[in-house]
Amino acid sequence: MIKKIGGVLGLSIILAGALLAVTNCVPEEAVQLAPVEVREYQGQKLSSVNNFRENSIKGPQKVNIDNYKLSITGLVKNPEEYTYAQILQDYQSYEKVVTLNCVEGWSATVLWKGFLVKDLLAEAGPLPEARVVIFHAYDGYTTSFPIEYIMNNDILIAYHMNGAPLLPERGFPFQLVAESKWGYKWIKWITKIELSDDINYRGYWEKRGYSNTGDLDKEFFDND
Repeated sequence: MIKKIGGVLGLSIILAGALLAVTNCVPEEAVQLAPVEVREYQGQKLSSVNNFRENSIKGPQKVNIDNYKLSITGLVKNPEEYTYAQILQDYQSYEKVVTLNCVEGWSATVLWKGFLVKDLLAEAGPLPEARVVIFHAYDGYTTSFPIEYIMNNDILIAYHMNGAPLLPERGFPFQLVAESKWGYKWIKWITKIELSDDINYRGYWEKRGYSNTGDLDKEFFDND
């Protein structure tokens, strides 16, 4: 015969059973939700990540992050290769609102988060004869800058925009935030940074008549 248990003893047995059931449960992993895009930062309105036109030379690139490497090569003392995770772990991150201005006549103001190119190059140790920094992309696109532009300014390589990771069409895993330059200098899907002494180097659009400096205060098609 089953006797009804009451009073303090019965309540204690019930609570003990409930506690045992809880402690024996295996917690499920948290479901990863999509990040929410920030549209305002310190009172400044930001453009949407969807306010960009698709104008890459081979369309959006899908980079496999599992075997991705960012290479630092050329005229450096210590050539390096980094995984995506190493970059995010080892280098100080910075945030900055910068507007991209495209030669097609549109612009987008974004909160970029990334690391400084000069921090990366300082680790590699540029040789004295290095004059130019050439950026290479996954789709074969290239562009270049005088080394002084990179080392004397806080130029970001971004991995977040508006508080969310870069989308594939926006340049995942890394896009250059080439402030004070026209949009064609903002190379996406960066795979290699090469230091060179070739001051006459011309990138993809520069070979096609676009300004090599790409300065916003100058015409973009002046064959300088």
